[in-house]
Amino acid sequence: MKTLTSLLFTCVSRWQAAPKAHLTGLLLTGILSASAAVQADETVTLKVAADPSSIPFAYMDQKSHRMEGFDMDLIRALGGIAGYKVQILPLDFAGIIPALQSGNIDAAASSVTITDARKKVIDFSSPYYDSGLQILVRDSDKSINTIDDLKGKTVAALTGTTGYNFTLQALGSTVKLVPYSTSATAFLALVSGSVDAVISDQPVVANYAQNAGKGRAKVVGPLYHGEQFGIAFAKGSKWVEPTNKALEQLKADGTYATLYTKWFGNARQNTPAQ
Repeated sequence: MKTLTSLLFTCVSRWQAAPKAHLTGLLLTGILSASAAVQADETVTLKVAADPSSIPFAYMDQKSHRMEGFDMDLIRALGGIAGYKVQILPLDFAGIIPALQSGNIDAAASSVTITDARKKVIDFSSPYYDSGLQILVRDSDKSINTIDDLKGKTVAALTGTTGYNFTLQALGSTVKLVPYSTSATAFLALVSGSVDAVISDQPVVANYAQNAGKGRAKVVGPLYHGEQFGIAFAKGSKWVEPTNKALEQLKADGTYATLYTKWFGNARQNTPAQ
């Protein structure tokens, strides 16, 4: 790709060799051509944060050293249609909203639940995933089956998440609620016996129980607290509407369904307990 400097050098060289009558026209044409060429090669790159512990939505692939997951595939596909590239930045979930508010990142694709409180400080795309919360306990534990069984127990939840807020509101002082910065550390605390349960997004706890935590942890109880995920943007971002249109296109042309099946199989999104 020619840089603006090299293109301007070319047009100046032509200006020096041309008849005087054509000098002004050649210079103006050269500058406009150089500017257009540079602009055509410029594509906006958005800094997009994702919590690498929120498998299967986002995680760091150890072989490629590239962030992968449902959210990663989705945001890359959305950007290709909406007109932006993405630079994925691993970031603990608790730091995502502050980073959006400070302008350190442009967006977040990290199973961020759309809430009225969050909409006051950041913007969201249209919902792209219906979810809820579920309880994860040790595989050998038979004492916990529903949220009421958590009374008197020690429960882990991620800082700043709907799981943390829901547990606090539902159980209050009847439970010892311990905040963790990542799902990975919360799960480790569970299997090591430091906490009795973890409350988090259903797909995340289900993935852990079926894979890394198989034989050590299990999901119990119904789905609680219906919620929807959206791509989060800094307040006033001009990329919300293009992203919404891109999401509509991905759903219409079957791309969304393909990505969903890739990461979640044929499992249907459940209806939370009321």
